Amino acid sequence: MIAAVLIPFATAVLVGLAILWPGGTPEHKRTGVGFDRQTYAAKVTEVQQVDCKDVNASQVPPTGDTSTAEGNSAQQQATGECKKATVEVTAGPDKGRKFTEIVQPDAPRQLEEGQEVVVAYAPDAPEELQYSVTDVNRGTPMWLLAAIFAVAVVVVGRMRGVMALVALAVSFAVLTLFILPAILQGSNPLVVAVVGASAIMLLALYMCHGLTARTSVAVLGTLISLLLIGLLGSLFIGWASLTGNTDDNTGLIHGLYPEIDMSGLLLAGVIIGSLGVLDDVTVTQTSAVWELHQADPSMTARQLYRAGIRIGRDHIASVVNTLVLAYAGAALPLLLLFSIAQSSVGTVANSELVAEEIVRTLVGSIGLVASVPVTTALAALVVAKDKGPGVAGVPGVAATDPGSLTSTGRMKAVKLGGGSGRRRKK
Repeated sequence: MIAAVLIPFATAVLVGLAILWPGGTPEHKRTGVGFDRQTYAAKVTEVQQVDCKDVNASQVPPTGDTSTAEGNSAQQQATGECKKATVEVTAGPDKGRKFTEIVQPDAPRQLEEGQEVVVAYAPDAPEELQYSVTDVNRGTPMWLLAAIFAVAVVVVGRMRGVMALVALAVSFAVLTLFILPAILQGSNPLVVAVVGASAIMLLALYMCHGLTARTSVAVLGTLISLLLIGLLGSLFIGWASLTGNTDDNTGLIHGLYPEIDMSGLLLAGVIIGSLGVLDDVTVTQTSAVWELHQADPSMTARQLYRAGIRIGRDHIASVVNTLVLAYAGAALPLLLLFSIAQSSVGTVANSELVAEEIVRTLVGSIGLVASVPVTTALAALVVAKDKGPGVAGVPGVAATDPGSLTSTGRMKAVKLGGGSGRRRKK
């Protein structure tokens, strides 16, 4: 039954990848706004303290980034001690070029000598204002943290940990090489998300957990839950009139690529965001049912389902709370703004920014809750039919895997086999 569903499904995913494969990100002319700027690596070579009153207005770039306080202009500079930083471009066509950057005392980020930074290049600006500092280069701490994460996963997970890292790399590859470019090329975001998420699910689960019936049950449970999330998300995003265009970043995307369906992009984000947690729930529930069967191979499918669903209820409570807190944490600055404005709960929930997060959270949570009984029922039906050749007369435990015998199984093996070898000798 599982093969009859998964084989056509995997074939459909491959066909979808072939049809929708973008072949690369489409080119566009940079606007110089927000993330759509040409950036290069640079380094602060010298920092001097200067009086803000003596700063030449031409030395203050009009970007409002690191060098100036938000909304300040050259005529509204702060009084006190400013910093005059000399910055050297270390990459790009102007490598070795130096420019000065004035940092106001109330700027959110201060520059220090020797600090690695990221600079934006504006070719249409006057020569002295073509480069400006936009951010700090965080490459070293980020790579170090990634290395610590990889080592921890491998040390604890061993070979499974290695395969999990490979699956993670494959997931990022599908996201960056297929999902994002396909959406930018004008393909339907929902269709792209479904095909891409399905490919990630198949590759990640089978790479991490092997080509087994247990994994196939988890895949099928995840697929059913994703379909439910897609249907509910499509219904309520349309019903709530969520446009998906709620901030500067989405506005910039819509301005650069007006053909992109922003509400479809929102739904695609809901599906992809729910996939990771769904994998965890379905794999855990499937493993729980399999372990229950190994502990007591005489359990029927109904007994396995009841025992597995008891485990699933605990899982539901923790996972739903985790999902809600994750979204609340991401939207914490926004929630603080509403709190400062002393807005009512109804006003906050009705705003599109918060309504998007509410719909995203609740739709994803419904899919997670539904995945527990669905996956548990599938696992119970499949494992109850798998009696296996047995070990020492114990049904349901493969003879090639004696190490999988639990204490209950060993006791049954002893009883059915007439006791241990020492007793038979006597």
